Amino acid sequence: MSSIFITGSADGLGQEAARRLLADGHEVVLHGRSPRRAQEALAALPGARGAVHGDLSSIADTRAVAEQANALGRFDAVIHNAGVYLGPRRETVDGLERVFAVNVLAPYLLTATMELPRRLVYLSSGMHRSGELRLDDLQWQQRPWNDTQAYCDSKLLVVALALAFARRWPQVRSNAVDPGWIQTKMGGAGAPDGLDVGAATQVWLAGSDVPEAAEATGGYWFRGAREEPAPEAADTAVQEALLAECARLSGL
Repeated sequence: MSSIFITGSADGLGQEAARRLLADGHEVVLHGRSPRRAQEALAALPGARGAVHGDLSSIADTRAVAEQANALGRFDAVIHNAGVYLGPRRETVDGLERVFAVNVLAPYLLTATMELPRRLVYLSSGMHRSGELRLDDLQWQQRPWNDTQAYCDSKLLVVALALAFARRWPQVRSNAVDPGWIQTKMGGAGAPDGLDVGAATQVWLAGSDVPEAAEATGGYWFRGAREEPAPEAADTAVQEALLAECARLSGL
């Protein structure tokens, strides 16, 4: 049995991954962006060990999430599932663009602050292939706002994070996952696949003991198979520049 923490697990893919991991006998800790959402997550999955809370658009809240998680002990795996998508450009309480803050900076900060697990899983998207690498404009201050492009950009950066951590920490298994086009609040009711399909690969990478999953690292995965990500994400110079900028913005 493994101990697994999942961000953004009050509903959608995060909740489905938690449900499947619990059914497989793992210990799961949930996360919601507020105390109310954390309680809703527990109500939906009463078999979970517990739930932490914090708004991942806030640096202070993200640090608080890490503190709550660390108080529960070292996890075997962490699934960085939480993310935001459509909408007007919004700044967080820290003055950062919200899509970047939640989708990229929060998983960076949680990874840097929490006790390192044996496995890290980061939720990306096939849309990362349409991402534009603009390390000089992560906050969308120089470009007209485009929410779809901002999402694509963030998911390209998420893959770069996953590969960077795999390279820097060979003792940790770090991978990125494309869940596909799934029937979630983001994907919409017209998406071709259900939550069960979308959650399968991250559940496998986080909880399976088979060598293909337990020893996998530095990969980008779709439907249980390893694929080549956009080449920018695998560029070590890009990875190092992204890590440096995340360190500057987060103070860690």
